[in-house]
Amino acid sequence: MSLHKNGFTIKRVEVRLLELPLITKFVTGFGSIDHKETVLLKITNADGIIGWGEAAALSLPNYSPETIQTTLIGLKEYLLPFVINKKFEKPQEVYESLSTVKGFSFAKAAIDCAVWMIYSTMTNESLSINLGGIRKKIGVGESIGIKKSVEETLDEISLRVNQGYQRIKIKIKPGWDIALIEKIRNKFPDIVLMVDGNSSYTLKDVKTFEYLDKFKLLMIEQPLGDTDIIDHSVLQNKIKTPICLDESILSVEDARKAIDIGACKIINIKPGRVGGITEGKKIHDYCYKKNIGVWCGGMLESGIGRAFNIALSSLAGFKYPADMSPSSFYYKEDLIDPTYEVGGDGFIKVPDVPKLGYNIKMHRINKYTKGKFSIS
Repeated sequence: MSLHKNGFTIKRVEVRLLELPLITKFVTGFGSIDHKETVLLKITNADGIIGWGEAAALSLPNYSPETIQTTLIGLKEYLLPFVINKKFEKPQEVYESLSTVKGFSFAKAAIDCAVWMIYSTMTNESLSINLGGIRKKIGVGESIGIKKSVEETLDEISLRVNQGYQRIKIKIKPGWDIALIEKIRNKFPDIVLMVDGNSSYTLKDVKTFEYLDKFKLLMIEQPLGDTDIIDHSVLQNKIKTPICLDESILSVEDARKAIDIGACKIINIKPGRVGGITEGKKIHDYCYKKNIGVWCGGMLESGIGRAFNIALSSLAGFKYPADMSPSSFYYKEDLIDPTYEVGGDGFIKVPDVPKLGYNIKMHRINKYTKGKFSIS
């Protein structure tokens, strides 16, 4: 009997808090930072097989209620006690065992992904194959934040288009939308273009979105409230451009409800937001049956976290380019080497080897570790 059919027992978990230096400062409404905190998990099973996972929550609760600090608490106090020294047959069973604990999606994602890496080692097949992926390469788009000027935005778009990115996403907000998109479309009439409202609009802004219809956008991502599906349903009824939901979708049940009431035509699946690639695959599978396109977003993960995003994106229903810029765009050093690259054709190759699919650099993990604890 092969090893994976015997199941696996989690014997030891090491949790590390890292501070990764950024190439340039990252500016948010809470201020600016020159490093990104992230949490890494190293899970070892009874046979000594190791799996790595990443909880890429933010330091402040400006995307999700979960932060780096609550992730650490959730792992130590609530989640890891559910899995340590217990035997599982499949990775999905580990995720299911955590269902009685509400929230902590990023923490759950780290556990879930680490277990999938262990399973990939045991089956001697790639993460993509284990998930049922069919794509050998995935298309990649670029996300452009709110710049100081329209000209700076146009320059950034020119750079990314010349680098081969297949889709451009522009962050918008009230007062930084119609005039901006009009100038972008005048200069780039044929690029695949989408906008992200980051929950900064309300139904009072319907006229804005009706006007944006004329620009042939691929989608409008999360324009209304971050927990809403009702108002999104109303808005989708009034505009032709597909609405894509991001923050509103935390589970396959959320996806089902949003689709049933017509709140969106596209869903962004971020493994960190939904609790890992197990739930991410469930959302994908449901959307695929309902003919709802999906794509994969990111949370500024290191190469370790991005490896799981890439594997998930190899599934058949991921029909839109992913937000998957190389970690080298943001970090002075990645935790994998060589890191993944985006080719001039705008594609990333999906690894076809077991484990993570990339070489983990332990000396860099040690270099940027600011604290750690273990449970066994």
